[in-house]
Formats: sequence, C-alpha cells, structure tokens
Amino acid sequence: PTYATRDVPTNYVAGLGRGAIGFTTRSDIGPARDQQIASDEGGMQPPQAQQPPPGQSAADKEKSEADYSETQYDEEYGYGGNLFGDTPYEEDDAEADRVYEAIDERMDERRKRRREEQLLENMKKYRQERPKISDQFADLKRELASVPQTEWESIPDVGDYSLKMKQKRKADIYTPLPDSVMQGNMAKGQVSSISSGMATPLGMGGLQTPMGGNATPFAGGWGGASSLAGITSESGGLAQARGTVLSLKLDKMSDSVTGQTVVDPKGYLTDLNSIKINSDAEVGDIKKARLLLRSVTTTNPKHGPGWIAAARVEEFAGKIVAARAIMKQGCEICPDSEDVWLEAARLQSSDNAKTILANAVHHLPSSVKIWLQAAELESDKEKKKIVLRRALEFIPNSVKLWRTAVSLEEAADARILLGRAVECVPHSVDMWLALARLETYDQARRVLNQARQAIPTEPAIWITAAKLEEAHGHVEKVSIIIEKAVSVLTRDQVVIDREQWLKEAEAAEHAGAPVTCASIIQQSVWRGVEDDDRKRTWMDDANSCLARLAPETARAIYAHALTVFPAKKSIWKAACDLEKKHGTQASLEAMLKKSVESCPQAEILWLIYAKEKWQGGDVPAAREVLVDAFKANPDSEEIWLAAAKLEWESDQIDRARVLLSKACDMAPSPKVYMKLALLERENGEIDTELKVLDNAISKYPTFEKYYMMAGQACEFIGDNSRARGYYQQGVRRCPACIPIWRLAAALEVRTGGGVVKARSLLELARLKNPKNGQLWLAAVRLEAAHKNDKMVTTLMAKALQECPDSGILWAEDIKIAPRPSRRAKSMEALKRCDNDPYVIAAVASLFVDERKYPKARKWFDRAVKIDESIGDVWAQYYSFELKHGTDETKEDIQKRCEAAAPKYGEKWCGVSKAIGNRKLSNYDILQQVAVLFETP
Repeated sequence: PTYATRDVPTNYVAGLGRGAIGFTTRSDIGPARDQQIASDEGGMQPPQAQQPPPGQSAADKEKSEADYSETQYDEEYGYGGNLFGDTPYEEDDAEADRVYEAIDERMDERRKRRREEQLLENMKKYRQERPKISDQFADLKRELASVPQTEWESIPDVGDYSLKMKQKRKADIYTPLPDSVMQGNMAKGQVSSISSGMATPLGMGGLQTPMGGNATPFAGGWGGASSLAGITSESGGLAQARGTVLSLKLDKMSDSVTGQTVVDPKGYLTDLNSIKINSDAEVGDIKKARLLLRSVTTTNPKHGPGWIAAARVEEFAGKIVAARAIMKQGCEICPDSEDVWLEAARLQSSDNAKTILANAVHHLPSSVKIWLQAAELESDKEKKKIVLRRALEFIPNSVKLWRTAVSLEEAADARILLGRAVECVPHSVDMWLALARLETYDQARRVLNQARQAIPTEPAIWITAAKLEEAHGHVEKVSIIIEKAVSVLTRDQVVIDREQWLKEAEAAEHAGAPVTCASIIQQSVWRGVEDDDRKRTWMDDANSCLARLAPETARAIYAHALTVFPAKKSIWKAACDLEKKHGTQASLEAMLKKSVESCPQAEILWLIYAKEKWQGGDVPAAREVLVDAFKANPDSEEIWLAAAKLEWESDQIDRARVLLSKACDMAPSPKVYMKLALLERENGEIDTELKVLDNAISKYPTFEKYYMMAGQACEFIGDNSRARGYYQQGVRRCPACIPIWRLAAALEVRTGGGVVKARSLLELARLKNPKNGQLWLAAVRLEAAHKNDKMVTTLMAKALQECPDSGILWAEDIKIAPRPSRRAKSMEALKRCDNDPYVIAAVASLFVDERKYPKARKWFDRAVKIDESIGDVWAQYYSFELKHGTDETKEDIQKRCEAAAPKYGEKWCGVSKAIGNRKLSNYDILQQVAVLFETP
C-alpha cells in the first residue's frame, strides 16, 4: 500500500519537517459567520457542524482554536487564550503551583499588617474630615446630663399633626335593636328574669312593672307587643354574664384552693389593666405548643421535662389551675423525678407546696434539692433546723446540707454539728476549716492535723495552719509549715500552681497574716518562670498586686527578687517607691539604706536617700548620705549638684558656692557652670555671674543657655549693648535655639532698635529655622503690638499655611480674630489640632466670652488633662475659677496643679525663672501667672 491510501498520522502537518508551511487567507477560511443557505425544493441542505478529528475532544478543539494574534495580546494578562492549555498537567506543575501559592500567601501575610494600618489611618483621616452627625453632636448630648428637671418638664409635648387628624371625624351611627330579636330570644328561653331580691330601677318589686304589661314607651305611643319587663330581663342577663366573667377572673387570681384570695379590692381595676392580652399569633403558638406537649406526655409519660414544659405553657397562657393539674398528674406518673416535684411545689402556694414536698421526700428521700426546698419554705428558723436535721439522717454525706444546717446554728451548736460533719464528709475541706476556726488553739491544731491526714493533698489546710500559728504569735513556725507543705505536696505529686498560690498569698494578706503571705511568695513565686524572664515577670506580678490593693504581697515579691538580683537598681527603686506609698518612714529609710549598700554606684538611690532625709528635716543626716555618696561616686555630677542644692536650700550660700566651684574643677559640665551662675545671680552678684558665664562660654560655646543668661543679666543691669552682643554671639553659634532669636528681637524693640530691625531678625530666624510656630507667633505679636492689622492678618495666614499643625498659632488666631468669626476659627483649629492643649484652652476662653461657664470648665479640664506640664493652661483655668467658680473648685485646681508640678509655658517660665522667685511654690507661681490672664 502507498502513503496515499494510509490514514494520516495524528498531528501530521505536510511540509512541517522541511519548513514548507503554507499560510491561510480570509478567502480560505470563509465568511466571519455561518451562512444559512435557504434550500429550495431539491436544493442544498444547511451545512452540518464540523466534527472533531478522531482522538480529539471538543475541549481540545476549543483550545486549538484560541486566538493568539497580536491584537488579542495584553501587557498585563497576555493572550486571550491559554498558550499551554493543551499540555499535560504533571506532578512538577502541581508542585510549582503549590510553591507559588505558598509564596503568595506569605507575601499577603507580610503586607497584611501594613495594609490594615493604612486602612485604619485612612478611616481616621476620613472621619476627621467628614465626621458623623453623632460625633458632631456628641458634646451637646453630654450636656443633656446637666439639664435640670424643670427644663425637661417645660419642653412642650408634640401634638398629632398628621393628615388623618385634620380630617373631620364622621359621627358614629347607632342602630336600635329590633323587637323581633328580643321576641326570638324570649321564645327560645335564652332571656332570664331579674333575680329575686334585687330592686328595679324604679324601686318596685321584682315582678312589678311601672306600667301595664302591654305598654312600652315607644315613639308610636303606649302600646306594642314588647313589655318593659322583657327589656329589664335582658339587662339582668347581661349583668349576670358580667358577674360570671368577674367570678372566673377572681378564681384565676385565687392563691389557695380553699378560696382565700390575695386580690387587693382598692387596686383591682389597676390589676385588670395590667393583665396581658395575648394576640392571635400568640394564642396560635400556645395552641400548637399545647398540642405538641400533649403528644410528648402521651407517647413518653415517664419523661419529666415534658410535664414541666406543658405546665409552663399553661402558666404562660395564664391558666394556673390547668398548670397545677398537669403537674399533679406528672407527679403521679413520674414520682422518681425531683424536677417534677419541685416544679409542682413552685406552682402552688406555700402550704400546698409543703404538702407536695412532704410526698416528694417519701418517694425520693435522697434528693438534696427537695430537702433544701422544703427547708426554704419554712419561715420559722427552728422548723428549718428540724427539716435539715431530718434530711441529714437520710443523706449524711451531703456537703451542701451540712453547710446549710451549720449556717443556721449558733457557735456552740455549730461546733457540734461540724464535729459530726467531718466524720460524715471527711473529704470536705470547708468543714474542717470551719471547725478549726470555731475551736480553741490547741483543739484547732488537733483538727488541722486530722484534716491533713484525711486530705493530704489539700494546700489550704497547710496555709490555714500557718495562719493559725501567726495569729497566736508563733511567727517562727510559719515558714517551717509552708516549706513542709511544699515538700509534702511535691512528694504526693501535687502540681503547685503558681497563680493559685499568689492568690492564696493575697488572701492571707487580706486576712491579716503578712508573714504567711511572705512565706507563700517565697516558696511559689519562682516556680514555672524561665531564668531570662524572672525579673520582668516578678516586676509585673508586683505591679498587679499593687493594682489589686495587696502591698504586702508586692513587698514580698520585691524582697524575693532582691535576693536573686541584689544589684538591680530598678528593683530597689520600685521597692523604695512601695515603702514610700504604703510603708512607714522607718521602713523607707531602712530600704534606702539597704539599696545604697547593695548598689553604691547607683546615683539615683543616693539622691533619693538624701532627699528623704532632707524632707524629713534632718539636714546633717542628708549631708552624711551625700558624703558617703561622694566616696562611692567621686566624679558624679548629679551628686555634686545635689550637695550644692542641699546647702543652697538651707541658706548656706558660701558652702554651696564652694561645692559648685569644686564641682567645676572635679566634675566639670555645662550644667555645673550654669548652677554656679544661677547661684551668683540669686545673690545679686551679676558681675561674678557674667565672669562665670564668660568662662563657661569659652569651654562650652554651643550651650545656648549661657548666652540667654548673660544677655538677661546685662539687661538687668542696663547694659543693652553688651546684652545685644551676647545675643548676636548666641544666634551665630546656636542658630537652632529659638528663645535666643526671640530675646534678641524683643531687645531691639525695647532699646529703640525699632520694629524694622526686630522684624529682620525674626525673618532671618525663620529662614534658618523653617516651619517653626514660635517664630511666626513672635512675628505676629510684634506686628499686633504696633497696630499693624493688615500685616498681622497676612503673617498669620502665611504661618498657618507653613505650620498647619501648630497649636500655639491656632490659639493665637482664635484670640485675635473678630468676635463673629471666632467660632469658625475654633472649628477649623479643632479639625487640625484636636488634642492640642493651647487650642483647647482657646476654645474654653471662647465659651467664657459667651458666658457658657459649665462648658468652659469642661474644656479647661480637658486641656490640663492632655498635658499637665504646661503652666499657662493651669493659670488660665485657675483665673477662670477665681471669677466664676466656687471655693471647692479653686481648691481642687490648686491641689491638682501642685501635684502636676508644671514647668513650661511662656508666662509661667517668665514668673518662675525671674530673679528672686526661685523659692516660690507652685501655688504662688500659679497665683501670679493667673493675674496675667484677664478672663471676663
């Protein structure tokens, strides 16, 4: 056979091997869409769908026909079809897919936190720019709490102005009852006569009528078939029906089967109004539930919860009698279910419940719940005791019954009962401990020994024994008992839970046993803690104990930590802080003495020790502490300064000068020279101060405070040209120091240099220190002081554009703005700097101008809470309270300011650092600065 007669091989393309491949044109493919050729009679039929070649599926055909032309190529997604869709999917492909998926998951996890943080930041920014309506009115909502009751009552009620109320109501139409209806009822015998003994409306006999039997009062005259007696009989029937309904309601509200009721005659109508009226849907649900539960109790009558559920459905429907009947039947069918008996007793009155529970204990004499419920129903204490003792005869091993019975007895009888209880329930720790508490010391020791023998794995018994010894003064035995307890429990393979023992230590502290507490901590605090985490864990434990008001436990933890880390000054400092807050002066000094002996190189501990001695009024002892500190740290700057301060505060100026001079030689530093200059200034030796400062500038030329102090000293003695020289030297060597620039500009304004020179200095400062709010503020105030309003507006606009987050600039902008635009300025400032104390204080001052004093007080309080170190805000707050507050609020601000000890603020520093004001207290400075703030 020839190749022409053979089948073509799969995927064979003629000429492929030698590269002779033809190309296809549009004419070869045909039109873009199939043409349906209408066939005439005997014409051509429509073309059939092309079948795929043998061995090729329809899906393979679709893959092979994918469009891979350049027009379908995309730089990001590639071709429209799958280039490698017809290749087999092998194991290495699956492995590659898994690797790529793992890489994608890993990269997604790495970016997840950054993506979430970015999303949260964008959400916060969006909320700041477009706050919700609820946030905008949050402050108004908070103010509703201060609205008095009279204002609430004066709010008018909102009437009903709907369209249906505006329409005219149609008059009700009443149709009289036809006579035929009455006659029909009389003929059927459904109308009864008036009961005998009841008076008629006209006061006649029960069978008499005010007119003839055939006369009826109708418009047609006297006459007719109906009589007045018949109408009266109809009315009597309605009254009798109402009486029957009322009787049923009273029976339903009855509390006893004997007819005794708890209905209050005076409040009966009110009770009727409070009766729940079920809707049609609720009634349908009740019927379905009733039918379902009836099926449950019928198919499985021994199932107690079914009877209980059926009774509760009837109780919910208001049919208490039916519920009691169901539970009665349930008790008969399920006499061994204690829940059924308890539910039946709950539905009955007190007397009937006692009877039911009496029957219950005959069927279930070992049910603790039934006995406790029976005792609970007894109102007399003696009867309760009888019931419980009877219960203990049947159930002597019930801890709950013993505990309830003991709680009703006096101390003597309780001791007897507990003696019997520990025999019946020797595994109960509470019984042993309660008996030990009621016994004498010797007898209690005997009881606890018996308890240890009965329950050898219970640590509470050992701890109670330690507390007993400590309570009777045998403190030396406490640690022995706790140590033995740990060894015995470890021998018996009892896991010592560290957290549980810490709780036991706190309980011992609250029980008045600090030695037991310390012993427990010593034996348990180190268990289960890694060596690298010991210090951090113990510090956290001590802080947690202090937060739970357990200082003795924290003291014991610190004591153990110091035995392990005796050279850690952070632990010593924390222990000293604990003694200062919760200990005595003697314990604090003892702790400080131990700390400096263990850490002689810790300067902070020496300083705290000396300060405590000095504050206690013992200056010689403070000197001795500092002498010892000098021996341990001869080159310590802090100790030299502390010694000089001690002498300075004690008015020993010469000794302080000598100490600072020696410090300049032995431990020279910029701070030492500055303190020496301040000492000379305080004593009025300005020339000596300038000499010290010149010497200091030669050694430390980049310390900016020297130039400010020298310039201020020259201004004080009136040598302005020399002061200008110091300031110029300072801005040249310390161009980043903003206060020097401001002092130089202020000097030019005061000494006749003029506004132009001051303005040029501030412009030069802004060029060297861009985006600085303080320099812009100085420029604005300079122009405002010389009534240049246009320049003020221009500078403020530029300042806010360059420093949009500067709170001091926004506060100044609110202050200098016209009154009508202050509120808008404050809103814009709060959007930019919502947590800046200067802005908050400026808004509070705005509320003061509007006489909204409660709101102003809230904003001032918020400002000082944001940053307690700014003295100007405290002074504004205090100035406001001086004029609009009470004595209590003034005293509160004073105490809070003294506790905060503010250090910053333009006016605060101007007063506190003035010559002669060094020894002023915070309260004195607060009063002087408050005068500078004029609040209406």
